[in-house]
Amino acid sequence: MPRPKLLSARLRAVLALPALAALCGCNMIVLDPAGDVARQQGNLVVASTILMLLIIIPVMALTIFFAWRYRESNKEATYAPDWDHSTSLELVIWSAPLMIIICLGALTWVATHLLDPYRPLARTGEGKPIAANVKPLEVQVVALDWKWLFIYPEQGIATVNEMAAPIGRPVHFRISASSVMNSFYIPALAGQIYAMPGMETPLNAVFDKAGVFQGFSANYSGHGFSKMRFKAHSVDQAGFDAWVAEAKKAGGTMDRATYLQLERPTEGEPVRRYAAVESGLFDRVTNMCVEPGKMCMHQMMALDAQGGMGKAGLYNVRQIAYDKTGARGTHMHDGKSFVGEICDEDKPMAARMQPKPGKLAPLTGAGLVMPSAKPTPTAPSPVAPSVASETRPRPLS
Repeated sequence: MPRPKLLSARLRAVLALPALAALCGCNMIVLDPAGDVARQQGNLVVASTILMLLIIIPVMALTIFFAWRYRESNKEATYAPDWDHSTSLELVIWSAPLMIIICLGALTWVATHLLDPYRPLARTGEGKPIAANVKPLEVQVVALDWKWLFIYPEQGIATVNEMAAPIGRPVHFRISASSVMNSFYIPALAGQIYAMPGMETPLNAVFDKAGVFQGFSANYSGHGFSKMRFKAHSVDQAGFDAWVAEAKKAGGTMDRATYLQLERPTEGEPVRRYAAVESGLFDRVTNMCVEPGKMCMHQMMALDAQGGMGKAGLYNVRQIAYDKTGARGTHMHDGKSFVGEICDEDKPMAARMQPKPGKLAPLTGAGLVMPSAKPTPTAPSPVAPSVASETRPRPLS
């Protein structure tokens, strides 16, 4: 009859089999990617791990050795309670970690510069330099709540929760966000990079293997974060052209009104394609001025560089309604306003500030309302034309 200890050992081995099977099914895409940048990053992870194991393994082995060697029952072990120093041991203890830290620092410094996401690619693979006449494919990426918008300015199309790129052609991503910070991450292609509202972060990468890979946000961004995923297709040039043609057949235009509707928080959005894209949409997203009549950040900075708008700027504000749950246009928040757009308007500012006769109907599309003739904490009564003419800002150069 088997002994109880033997039965216990066999039981532990049987219970460990499901865990081993689960580990065998793990997706090792980080160490077996489909892009040269991700492959170099994976090699960096392996090299760093090996260097650290040069310390970890000996320390763990010596821990077991000393525990066994100097156990209480081993009377043959040397007993030296007053021992406190060994020059040889000090040299080993300090020199080995120091050399490993130097090696890790050198690897990190070189990789930080070679794999800089801002840096244009010099190759598509080992021994495969990029020709000077090769133009990278530009893909504009917007992180929304909770989905991804991809704009292809060269092809004139847009997609939701799906992207594609030809094998061997460098891809230049321009990444931004609509509200909170997310992290754009395709493990098979390159490392993660943050998508932030009001900012643009670039990423340069390339596919070198065909397949359909997973992309997602690696930064928690709210309730629908877990479903904020998309498919990244790596195909040959013919497959990419066919994918673009399918998007052209889908119809529809990704314009400002469509974007404002898409921007509202939703979860589990299906893949959608648009046959056309409004010119300059991504720049308006980055400058936070997709809403009609809102001044863009670059316009405001240009005015500030010219000395500002003077007193007239006090009245160039318009009320905005925003509700985090229901998105724009569902709830008024007292005291919230934005600066009105002036650079792209032909009508003089003084004339635009005058209330229109009749009923002041609200503007459509973004929940904006007409400037009120009554003073408010953020929108004083419109200035008289004579005053406006005296405080009119200087024209931009």
